[in-house]
Amino acid sequence: MEVTTRLTWNDENHLRKLLGNVSLSLLYKSSVHGGSIEDMVQRCSHQGYTITMTYINENMIVAFVLGNYINLRESSTEPNDSLWFSLQKKNDTTEIETLFLNTAPKIIDKQLVCRLSENDIFIIRPDNKIYLDRMMIKNLKLRFYGHLQFLECEVFRVEGTKYNLDYTKRIMKAREHRNKLLADIRAYKPYADLVSEIRILLVGPVGSGKSSFFNSVKSVFHGHVTGQAIVGSDTTSITEWYRIYSVKDGKNGKSLPFMLCDTMGLDGAEGAGLCMDDIPYILKGCIPDRYQFNPRKPITPEHSTFITSPSLKDRIHCVAYVLDINSIDNLSSKMLAKFKQVHKEVLNCGVAHVALLTKVDDCSEILQDNFLNLSRSMTSQRQVMNVHKMLGVPISSILMVGNYASDLELDPMNDILILSALRQMLRAADDFLEDLPLEETGAIERVLQPCI
Repeated sequence: MEVTTRLTWNDENHLRKLLGNVSLSLLYKSSVHGGSIEDMVQRCSHQGYTITMTYINENMIVAFVLGNYINLRESSTEPNDSLWFSLQKKNDTTEIETLFLNTAPKIIDKQLVCRLSENDIFIIRPDNKIYLDRMMIKNLKLRFYGHLQFLECEVFRVEGTKYNLDYTKRIMKAREHRNKLLADIRAYKPYADLVSEIRILLVGPVGSGKSSFFNSVKSVFHGHVTGQAIVGSDTTSITEWYRIYSVKDGKNGKSLPFMLCDTMGLDGAEGAGLCMDDIPYILKGCIPDRYQFNPRKPITPEHSTFITSPSLKDRIHCVAYVLDINSIDNLSSKMLAKFKQVHKEVLNCGVAHVALLTKVDDCSEILQDNFLNLSRSMTSQRQVMNVHKMLGVPISSILMVGNYASDLELDPMNDILILSALRQMLRAADDFLEDLPLEETGAIERVLQPCI
């Protein structure tokens, strides 16, 4: 008979995210293999990293991850790093609390006892009862104290080529930093309230990842991978319309204080891709949402939807030059010329700008342990210098991300790069707003002045 877990699909999905997209293999189930702690330990010994899960009720799980179930009968068992967590379902959400401890689990009087210093902090008894002390209850935000009956105990082997507790600690720290970035952006307000929303223009070659970056930003704030903007890998631009995308904080949340403006891709061929004559009008805010680009015929003030008197809120406040990090060395001379032409228009209008290098293969490899700075490999550093020389963008304004183009699940390391890039764009836009001349930031009417 096949032994199945009590874990629901959602529970297992939350665990995989918590531990870094590992897979779980069921080793022991108390209702099937018996409640003897010694039998459980024997069955689960020498299996590598394991998760022991106690199901308190239908809505609460208390669990811990150990490096191995070995030598638990020896009184000299040395303390080991262990991850403890609670998983609680409340309404339509699942809340997870975590705690790292250096504990020494062992079998005492047919019980599995975990000790911190000289104190018993957790006990599993053979009569399907567990004990947690006050420190554990407080840190895991549980609602009981002392001994409690549980429904089931299960032990899983954690499988994954990268997996170890150090990796888990890094994932936990990444989630904390990711949440801080989310909070910072949610609390952001444009400089001096000159506009209610920052407009960020995404410009780059066909297939560089402009639309994917918008999808990635939206995915992070929605908590799952989304694909509102159409993306593709054709040699000609998938995006034919000018789109001004707002991003909501969750499916039914409020709109965040920025918009991402997606353009037709640049193309090295004549008469293909975004028309260079459209660039000044985009920067000035004269082109409306859903305008269909024509590579051979730029928009003119006579067009029926042309915005003749755009205000500061319509204007582009920051430009992101989007480049595939793997294709920088292969930019043609014609593509490079178009980039320089775009950059000239951006400089003429005094608009803030950054460079965004997409399609980074392994985001965790370029993040330092504190997640505050990028520890760039030799390859990525060379590409950064190439972009710096090519466009004159300051090195501190050359950002790297791995968009969610083919992924099914979010990754906290990737989220950090996406959110860090977005925050840098918002800061650049603030610098632009602060530097505007007084006549463009008047309190009564902010009318856009022509670029010189």
